[in-house]
Amino acid sequence: MNNLLQGKVTFINHEKKYAIIEYLQAGKKKTVNGNISIQAQHTWKEKNLIKKTHHFLIGDIVNFKVEISSRGDKMIASNINFLYNNALDVLINKAKTNNRFTGYIKQVDDTYFIKEIDSYLFFELPIAKWQIAPGENELNEQVVFSLENIEKKEKIVASLLNNNYIPEFYTAVKLYKADATIPAIVYDKKPHGIYLLVIGEAIKAKIPIDIKFENLAIGDSVPIKITYLDKNKIVVKPVL
Repeated sequence: MNNLLQGKVTFINHEKKYAIIEYLQAGKKKTVNGNISIQAQHTWKEKNLIKKTHHFLIGDIVNFKVEISSRGDKMIASNINFLYNNALDVLINKAKTNNRFTGYIKQVDDTYFIKEIDSYLFFELPIAKWQIAPGENELNEQVVFSLENIEKKEKIVASLLNNNYIPEFYTAVKLYKADATIPAIVYDKKPHGIYLLVIGEAIKAKIPIDIKFENLAIGDSVPIKITYLDKNKIVVKPVL
């Protein structure tokens, strides 16, 4: 079957990377399974059949083809291409005025997701550099989250409203807010930079090579101030 069909994703198994698509053909409701892995999307991308990869969600309206599987034992969906998702649009519109949602944390392989409680849509939950990842006791527990990057649907991710970070990060926040001068320890030196231990071994930073620091050796102390800090990045400057 070579005709392009249109249907709706009604079920997704994120672990096995497949979706069930419901569609109408000759007035009859049918379902078919399709591979939604990134690898499968890259295959179609190479053939110029899609422009970019997509994290599929329940409720996605897609077009696709139905063909015989490589083993020849069943019909499968191929060339699956995302069109739109009305449920996602509703959440995006809500996020513009009240970006607060309830859901459950799920884990697939090494990636975390949040399943929104009403729509059942899954959103990836990136774990920040100094954030403590959810433990097993937190999986499937109800949490409150917001949506980030709502201007670009393909880049939308979830962010917990209550996050836990390593103790060193909270220490760095206090020092940053206080504009404090602190001693950092040189742990590596390369032609393009000097690498520093800022808060223990957990939070590290880099300063550019400068003639003032050419005699610095591993283990030396350098007075620095934190000039920028967020959950993924730190920037420091030497205090001369």
